[in-house]
Amino acid sequence: MQDNLSELRNLASRAENRRTETGIPRVAMVQGAIPEHELSAVYDPMVNLILTGSKTMTVGERTFHYDPATYFVMSVDLPAVGSVHPSLEGAPYLAVSLTLEPGIVAGLLADLPKPTGGELYNSGFSVAPVTDDLLDAWVRMLRLMDRPGDIAALAPVYERELLYRVLQGPHGWMLRDIAAPSTALSRIASAIRWIRQNFALPMRVEALAEMAALSVSAFHRHFKAVTALSPLQYQKRIRLLHARTQLIAGEGNATSIAFGVGYESAAQFSREYARFFGQPPSKDLLRKSRRTVGLGI
Repeated sequence: MQDNLSELRNLASRAENRRTETGIPRVAMVQGAIPEHELSAVYDPMVNLILTGSKTMTVGERTFHYDPATYFVMSVDLPAVGSVHPSLEGAPYLAVSLTLEPGIVAGLLADLPKPTGGELYNSGFSVAPVTDDLLDAWVRMLRLMDRPGDIAALAPVYERELLYRVLQGPHGWMLRDIAAPSTALSRIASAIRWIRQNFALPMRVEALAEMAALSVSAFHRHFKAVTALSPLQYQKRIRLLHARTQLIAGEGNATSIAFGVGYESAAQFSREYARFFGQPPSKDLLRKSRRTVGLGI
């Protein structure tokens, strides 16, 4: 395991202090001390592996900590806040990620035996110990950065292997559920996508429950299990995260941005913003930052 980790660290050490594309589809990396606001983001579904240092992620009321002995799977779009930390020896935080594509997962599942048993869990995110087989697949994937001519032919093969190794682990049920349209997780995911794309619009929970083919009470229960948030809390988090992105990028003042993300009261926006981020929107409005909010890795 240590040999694989060492090689992965060397391969990913070319990453910058922001989300860095590798040239391999859906694979990215990052290193360094990431500003706090860049970790307040809507995270896309992904498999995230820490190579050096550690990371703390909070979704709703749940907080997870993971380090080079663990990997993180997020199966739906989730608003999260977090922090990264260097290793005990002072080496900078370093991580790689694979964005999940449900169609690819579904194609892989079609070639595998049907699992026995029912759905064991409902959460849309979790942490698990990394395995040698998973690390080995990551090594071969990142080696492609130095052989770009091989990416088109080999990256899809290595991606399937990575997903296969995750399917074999404790998160396997999660990948199966996002690729199967009949599961509660995939139906909740469709409602989540609607909220994320239409966060500034008024939201009717009854309409979302109908979209997910669930009763209102069952929809609330499953939504909270998957996201650790109620539908209304989820929408508010999405609105606040989009507002922070716009404030730091200097795309307007607090009032115009508040109305733009769907708030009807600038005062309510300021209260909820300060409660969530620990400071009023005026503080973020004054920041000077590159447009790198929402690293999601």
